[in-house]
Amino acid sequence: MRIGLIAGPWITVPPVTYGGTERVVDSLARGLVAAGHEVLLATPSDSECPVPRAPGMRAAEPSELGFTLSELSHVVRAYRGMGGVDLIHDHTLAGPLYGSRLVPAPVVTTIHSLLSPDAIDVYRAAAETASIVAISRDQVSRVPELPVARIIHHGMDLSGVPEGSGTGGYACFVGRMSPDKGVEEAIAIAREAGIPLKIAVKMRAPDEKRYFKEVIQPLLGSNEELVGEISDADKYALMGEASVFLNPIRWAEPFGLVMIEALATGTPVVGTPVGAAPEIISDGVTGYLGSVDELPGMVPRATALDRKACRAAVERNFSAARMVADHISLYEQILAKGTPDGTPGPVLGRRIK
Repeated sequence: MRIGLIAGPWITVPPVTYGGTERVVDSLARGLVAAGHEVLLATPSDSECPVPRAPGMRAAEPSELGFTLSELSHVVRAYRGMGGVDLIHDHTLAGPLYGSRLVPAPVVTTIHSLLSPDAIDVYRAAAETASIVAISRDQVSRVPELPVARIIHHGMDLSGVPEGSGTGGYACFVGRMSPDKGVEEAIAIAREAGIPLKIAVKMRAPDEKRYFKEVIQPLLGSNEELVGEISDADKYALMGEASVFLNPIRWAEPFGLVMIEALATGTPVVGTPVGAAPEIISDGVTGYLGSVDELPGMVPRATALDRKACRAAVERNFSAARMVADHISLYEQILAKGTPDGTPGPVLGRRIK
């Protein structure tokens, strides 16, 4: 197959630091090529993913993150460069509404965000002409009437992720500087559990900086170390030497790639059972899930878990190879339903897998 992949305009593929969706697109692009397929990637021009690129794309625009005109302009350029592909997998929000009405190739789109009321309107419209991929059962359970072609959990390439020893004697938190991510709770949990906390966060947007200044900075004391936004290598080193990874999220996160990253280094996760967390964490094997009040008592129990079992769970359930194979299966199913003249077949019905 010749697959067109479209990433967003704001972060490179792969990301230099923060960027979960872009990390997934990078793994998918490389994996499809490794499996013998051709890939044409529409992404910011300063990306370094080693696959052929769609022409005419601009450099990443992080300062425009979330702005509609930036995304729409990027989408127009991306679809203009998608000639000759058999299928397009679009990871933007606006793209499927635009491109699936213009190109003869079938379009697939992945829901990377929470299905808010506004997002539901968009994906209902997209489902009229595109096949929808969800990233967790929890994500789509809230909107059972949305037609979903397949649920495909994220995966990651473990070849560049070393197993850590967990001997650093600290807990760690990695995420955005946002109330939803639970950094305030992580500070309280670590203190009550009597373990130092290292905090690695993305803090670029005005609301992130404001939350840090008004809420988090006044809380920081001798038990916390703020290490900022770090590279992948530094992140995996931080996670791998941690005794436990704290993930007390306060929102229904659709997946939570950071949890499988921590597990890949061998570090068990202690967090709240919201969003897709129960689909990722096996209680008593790869970590513990509970209420914020329960989590401090779970920290010492988690540090005693088998770190090799944490790594093995990612290899078994959340590898890039598994993710790529699931996508190839879906692409083949969609193309098999195409009409003789090559136009897209009907959107697939809901299938929970």
